[in-house]
Amino acid sequence: MIPELPSFNLPVLTLVTLTPAIGALLLSLVDRNNKALLRQGSLMISCLTLLFSLLMVANFDNSVGTMQLEESHSWIESLGINYHLGVDGISILLVLLTCFSMPLVFLSTWKAIDDRVKEFHIALLLLQTGMIGAFVSLDLILFYLFYEAMLIPMYLIIGIWGGRERVYAALKFFIYTMVGSLMMFLAILYLYQHAGTFDLPLLLERLRTTHLLDANQQFWLFSAFTLSFAIKVPLFPFHTWLPDAHVQAPTAGSVVLAGVLLKMGTYGLLRFSIPLFHDAAFNLQPLMCWLAVIGIIFGACMALVQNDIKKLIAYSSVSHLGFVVLACFIPNVETITGAILQMVNHGLSTGMLFLMIGIIYERRHTRELADYGGLAKVIPLFTIFFLIAVLSSIGLPGLNGFIGEFLILYGVFKVFPLWGVLASTGVVLGALYMLNMVKKFLFGPLVHAENRNVADLSPREILYLLPFVVMMVWIGLYPAPLINMVKPTLSLYVEMLKS
Repeated sequence: MIPELPSFNLPVLTLVTLTPAIGALLLSLVDRNNKALLRQGSLMISCLTLLFSLLMVANFDNSVGTMQLEESHSWIESLGINYHLGVDGISILLVLLTCFSMPLVFLSTWKAIDDRVKEFHIALLLLQTGMIGAFVSLDLILFYLFYEAMLIPMYLIIGIWGGRERVYAALKFFIYTMVGSLMMFLAILYLYQHAGTFDLPLLLERLRTTHLLDANQQFWLFSAFTLSFAIKVPLFPFHTWLPDAHVQAPTAGSVVLAGVLLKMGTYGLLRFSIPLFHDAAFNLQPLMCWLAVIGIIFGACMALVQNDIKKLIAYSSVSHLGFVVLACFIPNVETITGAILQMVNHGLSTGMLFLMIGIIYERRHTRELADYGGLAKVIPLFTIFFLIAVLSSIGLPGLNGFIGEFLILYGVFKVFPLWGVLASTGVVLGALYMLNMVKKFLFGPLVHAENRNVADLSPREILYLLPFVVMMVWIGLYPAPLINMVKPTLSLYVEMLKS
């Protein structure tokens, strides 16, 4: 358990949210040629944000299911827009995941990024503020601003520091996300016109106690919100931007994209689409669950035939997050607990896999499986770490990936056995494509001469990979602290959906 820390009556959520942005502002004053200071400063800022997030956890009451640590101030009074922040069991683990990942991302870029170092680190810090702000915002306009704020730095990270086709991938990412976001923004304005507030808790109360929206209005509003979040997940068939974005993004961009940014879609479904328009969500449950199941199987099949390691892992994300979407639309505590844990687990395992692909790419400058083989004998330490990440991804008991998938499938089987059976094929296929990748990548004959001189992990690389391993083992063996943090909120959440 995390030891209790004093709160000092600080606005903890504001500190967690805005510290990276303030740090980015300070970095803008640093000479761009002083690369060492820029790297050290970014790392210190991200570590300070992590410290504030631990302060948030220390002041979070696991026995309470309602919003905690709320901060509410009038912002644009004439329009009823408030600076309203809060955290509960649905969002707290995702905030922690973001704050945990970023210092390790900055460590991984220490030598990988040497061009426009100042702009790169500022973009990552602004991206971090956008992600955390979206997770803790309780005002729809405030959420939308943070949600959109993530788009620009991620677009720049892919478009400036990406691969040869980076501009195409960045534009595709931008257009897909912008179209979905625009639909959601129009839905927010329509909702305000009928409910008279942007405040999420107040909006939920009004929609639950009155009949402000008829079935047709709920359908279109649910569709607008869900389109935006489905693109961000990405849910089949809105997934086509993801492989290109991952392949072209620099390693740090891929880690943040897979580790945190994609979770914005599944979080949005749980926080906004389903509770605000639960009648429409219930009516469209079969469609959403079938799309999720198709995504699970399609993503796994596509991963199975990839030769580019990065693209393989990108398609695995489509499959893994299909489990989360499926769980979001099965309203019981087990599935939604599994969904939140699986968001965290996917962030850890896939984030680490992208980091390790980045490490080997720096040495060999290729991601094609055919260019590898026999590396286990040359880089045994790398092999051990990589195997742990792979086994975590396929849900080996004892590692973090198992508990999330188990809870999701258990909850789905209780209600809809057919969807449970179909989703289970994704687990089998996941083991197949991951172990097949390991066989081609690390084992077999050492054919290519270039592989004989590949260097093993450096102390710095071990330093930023080891925390991932520790978290994977800890959650796999003792997930109770995380489950206890989310369970009270999810009990109230499921009760609200069924009322």
